[in-house]
Amino acid sequence: MVDALLIDGDHICGVQTSTQFCYFAKTVVLTTGTFLGGRLIIGNNITEGGRAGERAAIKLSDSLTKLGFELGRLKTGTPPRIDARTIDFSQTIHQFGSDVPLYFSFEPDKKHARWLDEPLHPAYLVKQQTEWRRQMPCYLVYSTEETHEIVRNNLDRSPMFSGMIEGIGPRYCPSFEDKIVRFADKPHHQLFLEPEGWQTIEVYIQGYNTSMPEDVQWDMVQSIPALRNAEIIRAGYAVEYDYVPPHQLHAWLETKNIKGLFHAGQINGTTGYEEAAAQGLMAGINAALKVQGKSPLILKRDEAYIGVLIDDLVTQEHTEPYRQMTSRAEYRLLLRQDNADLRLTPHGYAIGLIGHERFERVQKKQSAIMAELNRLAHTTISPNDKTNTILSRFGLPSLNDGVNAKKYLRRPQVTYQVLAELIPATELLSDEVIKQVSIETKFEGYIAKQLDQVERIKRLESMPIPADFDHEAITALRLEARQKLSHFRPATLGQAGRIAGVNPADISVLLVHLKRREH
Repeated sequence: MVDALLIDGDHICGVQTSTQFCYFAKTVVLTTGTFLGGRLIIGNNITEGGRAGERAAIKLSDSLTKLGFELGRLKTGTPPRIDARTIDFSQTIHQFGSDVPLYFSFEPDKKHARWLDEPLHPAYLVKQQTEWRRQMPCYLVYSTEETHEIVRNNLDRSPMFSGMIEGIGPRYCPSFEDKIVRFADKPHHQLFLEPEGWQTIEVYIQGYNTSMPEDVQWDMVQSIPALRNAEIIRAGYAVEYDYVPPHQLHAWLETKNIKGLFHAGQINGTTGYEEAAAQGLMAGINAALKVQGKSPLILKRDEAYIGVLIDDLVTQEHTEPYRQMTSRAEYRLLLRQDNADLRLTPHGYAIGLIGHERFERVQKKQSAIMAELNRLAHTTISPNDKTNTILSRFGLPSLNDGVNAKKYLRRPQVTYQVLAELIPATELLSDEVIKQVSIETKFEGYIAKQLDQVERIKRLESMPIPADFDHEAITALRLEARQKLSHFRPATLGQAGRIAGVNPADISVLLVHLKRREH
């Protein structure tokens, strides 16, 4: 367990563990999760810890405070885990996996995984399987009025409502007792029973986060028809922990106070899982680049959701765990999962995370897309008998006049398969290329508008604000703007414009002073 950070002046030089052993390093990435000053809460029972059975990092909070960092307090929770052998699966609704192969990677490893051959624990009921690989379903159940009554009758024993829990929890993932109070008009809430593995009997009740006393949790679980005889293996609990508000970070996740120290994950006030993984990736990349003496990698808001996430963290006030949602991205039409390889592979290749062969494949894909878009833009579909016969087969009206192929593809009812028969390409195109050609064509007008917005904003993003710039000295700025700019210390004029409390007039004043400083 790390107890303290080792500092030389304003540079990190390593960490010290609870056994007094020191590890020295030029950069350190701090990923404390829920362990920083963590405490676990079930009813009136409070124990030190970051996760059940694992102790918290208490002294590290003190170390950060002594180094001048501002700390805050947040809260999250976990549901009870139950024994699969005690569930009546006949009273659940099966939630099956995808019938179509889905992968997180554009180049997945399709080798047969040995664990797919492991026998499924006999406790689980699986009514069907998908052809492309074995999958475990989840099981949907609903809370009942009895469940809600149990919660309402025991709110006085809930740490959430007794004042025992001080930290603020995630707005979009509230505890179950919080749901009952906030959504009192709802007759039931859906819950997903999620097996934790092929052979384990432990089942996670998604949507049932609670810190109620254990006896209340038993009553809550057994108030659901499919769980009348269910047995709890591990009770749910709340975990309260320290975090370091992220306005103390640069846009590349290095702390402003201590050079070489990077923060990633829940220490920055986000929820866990995807948000934490994204930050860990970027902090690791930039820590390595710093050791190599290279400039940090900063993904922009128009390039990646990671860019939106980190920019939001360092330019906004956060009083609750931040969760990444598509609605937070103003350029979300550009940030699609289908074009992630086209957007981000060049960055991965430039910093050495992607090999030359993979980079070349993506470049060829990009070239094929552009070539086909260009071909369609310069091809006319003629209105003749052959054309109209093909259109009739697809249920489309006949053509009376010639039409540009790209404009024809923009029509909602027209798919690329129609064009493939009318004006086939000279080379066989992959499904991925065809998909991109279709999207880029059908949404061309909307995409063009977003690209115009990106270009306008780039002028502000390319104008840096020196780290030692004294915002308080600019009396022409409004008081609120001076306070917010001094608090966040934005790295660019674009970042400054996204800070709440800084308006366009303030940006104009700031621009004038930055230009004066240049001369």
